[in-house]
Amino acid sequence: MDTIRKLLTVILLVVSIVLIVVVLMQKSKEGGLGAAFGGETSSLSLKGKAVTKEAKLQKITVVLAIVMGVLALVMVALPA
Repeated sequence: MDTIRKLLTVILLVVSIVLIVVVLMQKSKEGGLGAAFGGETSSLSLKGKAVTKEAKLQKITVVLAIVMGVLALVMVALPA
């Protein structure tokens, strides 16, 4: 179990660093918190157009955040 815990810790660290880099690569949305609730969502609704770099980064961010959360929960569930 100790080996599994160490491996999961390394994977969690790598995923965390990649998540930080991906978030920093995203273009900032002008408008602050107000844009988060009523902002433009044109990059999410492309209707058949090619996926933009920004949309890809957003999807990668979501996937990495989910992986990070699952890894954290698995590490908590492992016996000490």
